[in-house]
Amino acid sequence: MARQQPPPWVHAAFLLCLLSLGGAIEIPMDLTQPPTITKQSVKDHIVDPRDNILIECEAKGNPAPSFHWTRNSRFFNIAKDPRVSMRRRSGTLVIDFRSGGRPEEYEGEYQCFARNKFGTALSNRIRLQVSKSPLWPKENLDPVVVQEGAPLTLQCNPPPGLPSPVIFWMSSSMEPITQDKRVSQGHNGDLYFSNVMLQDMQTDYSCNARFHFTHTIQQKNPFTLKVLTNHPYNDSSLRNHPDMYSARGVAERTPSFMYPQGTASSQMVLRGMDLLLECIASGVPTPDIAWYKKGGDLPSDKAKFENFNKALRITNVSEEDSGEYFCLASNKMGSTRHTISVRVKAAPYWLDEPKNLILAPGEDGRLVCRANGNPKPTVQWMVNGEPLQSAPPNPNREVAGDTIIFRDTQISSRAVYQCNTSNEHGYLLANAFVSVLDVPPRMLSPRNQLIRVILYNRTRLDCPFFGSPIPTLRWFKNGQGSNLDGGNYHVYENGSLEIKMIRKEDQGIYTCVATNILGKAENQVRLEVKDPTRIYRMPEDQVAKRGTTVQLECRVKHDPSLKLSISWLKDDGPLYISNRMKKEEDSLTIFGVAERDQGSYTCVASTELDQDLAKAYLTVLGRPDRPRDLELTDLAERSVRLTWIPGDDNNSPITDYVVQFEEDQFQPGVWHDHSKFPGSVNSAILQLSPYVNYQFRVIAVNEVGSSHPSLPSERYRTSGAPPESNPSDVKGEGTRKNNMEITWTPMNATSAFGPNLRYIVKWRRRETRDTWNNATVWGSRYVVGQTPVYVPYEIRVQAENDFGKGPEPETVIGYSGEDYPRAAPTEVKVRVLNSTAISLQWNRVYSDTVQGQLREYRAYYWRESSLLKNLWVSQKRQQASFPGDRPRGVVSRLFPYSNYKLEMVVVNGRGDGPRSETKEFTTPEGVPSAPRRFRVRQPNLQTINLEWDHPEHPNGILIGYTLKYVAFNGTKVGKQMAETFSPNQTKFTVQRADPVSRYRFTLSARTQVGSGEAVTEESPAPPNEAYTNNQADIATQGWFIGLMCAIALLVLILLIVCFIKRSRGGKYPVREKKDVPLGPEDPKEEDGSFDYSDEDNKPLQGSQTSLDGTIKQQESDDSLVDYGEGGEGQFNEDGSFIGQYTVKKDKEETEGNESSEATSPVNAIYSLA
Repeated sequence: MARQQPPPWVHAAFLLCLLSLGGAIEIPMDLTQPPTITKQSVKDHIVDPRDNILIECEAKGNPAPSFHWTRNSRFFNIAKDPRVSMRRRSGTLVIDFRSGGRPEEYEGEYQCFARNKFGTALSNRIRLQVSKSPLWPKENLDPVVVQEGAPLTLQCNPPPGLPSPVIFWMSSSMEPITQDKRVSQGHNGDLYFSNVMLQDMQTDYSCNARFHFTHTIQQKNPFTLKVLTNHPYNDSSLRNHPDMYSARGVAERTPSFMYPQGTASSQMVLRGMDLLLECIASGVPTPDIAWYKKGGDLPSDKAKFENFNKALRITNVSEEDSGEYFCLASNKMGSTRHTISVRVKAAPYWLDEPKNLILAPGEDGRLVCRANGNPKPTVQWMVNGEPLQSAPPNPNREVAGDTIIFRDTQISSRAVYQCNTSNEHGYLLANAFVSVLDVPPRMLSPRNQLIRVILYNRTRLDCPFFGSPIPTLRWFKNGQGSNLDGGNYHVYENGSLEIKMIRKEDQGIYTCVATNILGKAENQVRLEVKDPTRIYRMPEDQVAKRGTTVQLECRVKHDPSLKLSISWLKDDGPLYISNRMKKEEDSLTIFGVAERDQGSYTCVASTELDQDLAKAYLTVLGRPDRPRDLELTDLAERSVRLTWIPGDDNNSPITDYVVQFEEDQFQPGVWHDHSKFPGSVNSAILQLSPYVNYQFRVIAVNEVGSSHPSLPSERYRTSGAPPESNPSDVKGEGTRKNNMEITWTPMNATSAFGPNLRYIVKWRRRETRDTWNNATVWGSRYVVGQTPVYVPYEIRVQAENDFGKGPEPETVIGYSGEDYPRAAPTEVKVRVLNSTAISLQWNRVYSDTVQGQLREYRAYYWRESSLLKNLWVSQKRQQASFPGDRPRGVVSRLFPYSNYKLEMVVVNGRGDGPRSETKEFTTPEGVPSAPRRFRVRQPNLQTINLEWDHPEHPNGILIGYTLKYVAFNGTKVGKQMAETFSPNQTKFTVQRADPVSRYRFTLSARTQVGSGEAVTEESPAPPNEAYTNNQADIATQGWFIGLMCAIALLVLILLIVCFIKRSRGGKYPVREKKDVPLGPEDPKEEDGSFDYSDEDNKPLQGSQTSLDGTIKQQESDDSLVDYGEGGEGQFNEDGSFIGQYTVKKDKEETEGNESSEATSPVNAIYSLA
């Protein structure tokens, strides 16, 4: 876990910004000014001959400048050449070859001139060259003959190209040449062999040149090597020999340098370029190269080694890198060294480059042009492209070496001056104009800018301005009179105000005021100070096993007025959020961590103004990488040394190495474990077996798992020998009554010890001690025929190969095949133990009648019938086994009250012998099984009905049933009751003592022996209990509660409506006119008329109730007059209607069909209630 510092480029950018603050002030483009070159081609301009030529030159000025060119210091008339054109509003030349022409005709030195009425600016002298990729000259190369161990250089000599081609070596079949410290390519393109080995002539060698602009590769005719050797066979095992050269008869010798030759050389390099020193040495064994600097150390920050330490590169050379360097080549025969004297020269480089000079009339100024180099460069001044000496004289101008001084300048002094400084290694050309202007101050940036900045940071408030004479600039804060400069403030030449460390009190409005003799101008900048973004809970370094889940926290505090964004980097690059990752506001979670997830994770919390970084490293414990570069050394008859290079342990230490082998004779392609070694070793002696063509591989093991196997080693075949062991697991068994099959486990490749492995099989009868019979077998079995039945044999199996026989084998006893037994057990006696078991006793058979190995005595028995009438029984035969030679046994799990039959046999490996005489026996009565289908029903709260069926297995004569039952209510249990029933009764009714209690019933059947297995059932719960439970469940449901609340709300609304109606009026007796008035005891008659009072609160039949509780008529054109006689309606003093009216028949019929009480919302609510 670490808070990461801002990247280095942030500091560099700020430094460049500060340097720019002191630069020259630019003239606004709306003011007149001499030309300035803004873009131009490089000095050495190499172009592709297949493309049009483009030579760039762009400039600015007011008025806009015009352009012309010189070629080789002479005016280049563009109008005369139809291929050449100049871009509009630019000086860029375009040379078009679409209509023909040769680009080479346009090679030369070009210079661009940009001119307006105030002066002329010049570009660099641009040297135009056309890229060249000449063909390789055809040549016939004779085979190169070289003695093994001698040095060799294959020269490339590529054709000269522009730019120089890239050189690389390949075979004619385009396979790259493998390079190492013995064979490598020099910087000049030649291929160097420190010593030649026989395997070097297995391929040819061709030099290839790749040209940059044409993207073509040219191939030189290949070299063919012929290596003379004292050891003509390229035995692969000698490559890994610890003394390979002496093993091949190559003489060892001390190193000598192939390049550079001799003991000393010198080299010159220009300042700022790369210095490349190279030393290639020959020798046997191949020498090692080391580099040193005389009188000091190599510059560690700039020096690096290349080409297997044969080259030393020092980047960005400076004068202190000059001196003497030497390379030391050494092997076990000695050493030699070569000294290289390095001289550092320098093309001109700027110390003080001239800058544009802006003056007011009458002001003084100067142009300075200072440069350095080795040798010391000369300085030449020009004005408007002409040498200063040939320019018209100017009394206000004085030249003093590298400085031009201007006094009391006037408008006529405007011009562009060129400073050219050069030595033998190059030149520098700079333009600087002198502009004489009379301009009052002006602000160049938008007014009233808002600048937001982070607390405690350094910031800069810009106030670009212009004026001539150059105005003085002052800054003020919040309209205060004191000038801001010094202390925490610093004002730069270009008008920018730097605040070195922002504080809260620095927030406010800043005003910049530019003043010269012609006037003043001002601008305002509003500064807001924001709290910094900080990660207060940073991600922590973690170690995780592959496949686990990891969470990296990143909690941030920031200014609430700024928008925060959080992103993650992995190994300093953007992190791709895969489907195994989950990015949240304050964390990153990685599921199923894999090896590729290892690395640094950086949380980046950013706002528009700042950011904070916090980094953590995730270490993933993974399986190790496979070992590599297996090497066989110390080759011996029965051992070899195997060495390997360990792979990466992936952060979990390697605990073991497993060495496996494969042989190509018995099981090609199958790998076997050979041995196991601790994880701290990478070399081991392996014990080998004779005559095995070994190939080895190594597997690394750590706590996480095993690596992939390494690539196989070279093969190594051991010499042969007679077998040192014999096959194992030798057996002799008969598969038929007249044979014996001899089998064994064949020997594997590591125990064969030689070719043509075979087996000598010997056998003889054990009793007779006859001479040995023998046979030679190539497989793993042999069958001896025509043998007596089940007699013992002595057996031997001996291994043999082409080198001899194995040791004397051990003798194994085997038996020939068995035949069926000839006799049956006799004197079989049966004794009944109980209703389900019997005891057996018999006389054993004689051993000679078994005709094999006696396995067991076996009883076959079956149930013949039941003593119960009309009861079907299964007569399936069953068996009971009695292993070994024994005279008695027990048969159990019989059915009671049944007739059985039984037979005995003797069993050997072949099968059953003859059966004994059949014995009959009868089992006594037992207890019955449980009654079937015991059912308890409760038709009402007073009785409980019980029903059952007879037992499936009565096991005797049923004499009845026993019922026991007890009442219980929760934890309370009543007195147990008992009832007995006849064997034919299968129903019973129990009268309940109370309607609440439940009952538990236990029922069993009986024989004379006793009661059998019981079955238990309980009565169902009483209906009231179930209802109560159901009601309790419903009452707790949310929907039911909501429904009840809605009903209660509607009832409340109706009560309120009724209260309002009651307060408005009294009684409204409404009835049809009749001769006899209706009394309170007769509220409704058959004709449909009725009284309506506020006590009834019932609506008129055929009417509907509105939402506000009033009664609406069905038809809007009806009136009360229609229902009365002559409209004699009367009202009481309180305004209540007391008249009577009669409903017309047609009205009654219509309204009766259209409406009823059921359609009234109020009545609907009452019906629910």
